[in-house]
Amino acid sequence: MPSPIMRRLRTSAAAAALGVAAVLPLATAVQPAAAAEAKLDNPYAGAKVYVNPDWSAKAAAEPGGSAVANQPTFVWMDRIAAISGSSSAKGLRAHLDTALAQGANLVQIVIYDLPGRDCAALASNGELGATEIGRYKTEYIDPIAAIMSDSKYAGLRIVNVIEPDSLPNLVTNAGGTAGSTDACATMKANGNYEAGVGYALHTLAAIPNVYNYIDAAHHGWLGWDSNMGPAATEFKKAATTGGATVNDVAGFIVNTANYSALTEPYFKVTDSVNGTTVRQSKWVDWNYYVDELSFAQALRTKLVGEGFNSSIGMLIDTSRNGWGGTARPAGAGPLTSVDDYVNGSRVDRRIHAGNWCNQSGAGLGERPTTAPATGIDAYVWAKPPGESDGASQVIPNDEGKGFDRMCDPTYTGNGRNGNSMTGALANSPLAGAWFSAQFQQLLANAYPGLTSSAKTSSSVSLSWTASTDNVGVTGYDVYRGTTLVGSSATTSFTDTGLGLTASTAYSYTVKAKDAAGNVSAASSALSVTTSAGGTTDTQAPV
Repeated sequence: MPSPIMRRLRTSAAAAALGVAAVLPLATAVQPAAAAEAKLDNPYAGAKVYVNPDWSAKAAAEPGGSAVANQPTFVWMDRIAAISGSSSAKGLRAHLDTALAQGANLVQIVIYDLPGRDCAALASNGELGATEIGRYKTEYIDPIAAIMSDSKYAGLRIVNVIEPDSLPNLVTNAGGTAGSTDACATMKANGNYEAGVGYALHTLAAIPNVYNYIDAAHHGWLGWDSNMGPAATEFKKAATTGGATVNDVAGFIVNTANYSALTEPYFKVTDSVNGTTVRQSKWVDWNYYVDELSFAQALRTKLVGEGFNSSIGMLIDTSRNGWGGTARPAGAGPLTSVDDYVNGSRVDRRIHAGNWCNQSGAGLGERPTTAPATGIDAYVWAKPPGESDGASQVIPNDEGKGFDRMCDPTYTGNGRNGNSMTGALANSPLAGAWFSAQFQQLLANAYPGLTSSAKTSSSVSLSWTASTDNVGVTGYDVYRGTTLVGSSATTSFTDTGLGLTASTAYSYTVKAKDAAGNVSAASSALSVTTSAGGTTDTQAPV
């Protein structure tokens, strides 16, 4: 090895039968370590993710809400005032302090205040005008960066979702399509979406413990070749603007605040009915994808081909795409026609895949999960369940949020959804405000369901002693079998991975690494058998 990094780790203590979250002593001594860990390929690996108490309290106050109130959700910095917070909502520094108090090591933030924000959806328009890129940099991004770079937060992995809907709007809504708007044409012409995204990426990525994920819409928006290719090019352009480089991008997120199904279990895009392909159905409308997982994986391949690092990972927002309840199909639809087949098969029960505001019939989707599929860093809840997408009628406000008819359940005039009904719930409040009726619907239609199951999960806490030749060590990678389950800057780690079960033997090894990325040989393996009595998971068996 090119550096004198530690080459062995002592794991002398015998394994013991442990209860949930018990400590497993691998050795007695603990060596000091650096406060900040080396950059991770997947920041969610082995992470304890922050639970926002502001959201959690609202969820727990709803009937049945305690079943999910402990889930980690993103915190939205959707205006300058959100940085400092208010009497009813924590500011950014308060969230980071609370994360430390929780013992969390990962916090999730949405960066969302571009000039001329969300040019194709009035419900989520912002406070900054189309030309106010200077204010965006100095009054919004710079203060956020100043807080995140505080050394007290160096041990927190900070995951940022960068500006939902912005760059996809430049691809599809800035001229020449049914959904085009003058506002989007303006933002494409002045370049301030790209300038803002580039500045946010470059400024925030300069902080060693920050991971940036660019928003990449969803399959019902970019799933056609005519959209996906140009979108990848647009993402690369923004990621190399204003000093930013592809190295400032940890990955991308799809389905942010949307409802597209994670998977469609009862039909595939390659299916045919009586010689007519599924792609020709009215619902699919020649799209190459019918769900978010296949879209995310294909988009990742496209992005790597565009020049992004091969290590990029994808996030999928599963906060509202479960589509459970009585309307969920139990099998494939009839073969009487391709439309009957698709409409009878699809678990996504929206009237049109372009409908996005407070959708009727939606349910909670997969609970936040780390590394669930190839190329996917995590399923996350980016849009906190119960927070409105937009008001169903005009509500005066000082946040720049307008009235979008796509949030009006009576509206049928938008060309982007084929002039169909919007499927929006009635009596919805402003975007971001608590919407109790929606939250109750999401609980009722959750899939996987919220009933307890026999599936149990345990956590195992490990500690180890570094050998005497550990010169240059900056952190450790922890493996359960051959799977990297996380990293630690100290000689201890808690494996809380989904799927750990009681009374099951697991084998752990540890590798040390230095600042240059050199990795030692693995420590000797230690078999650990967790005891019975694991906590009951709220997720139904899969």
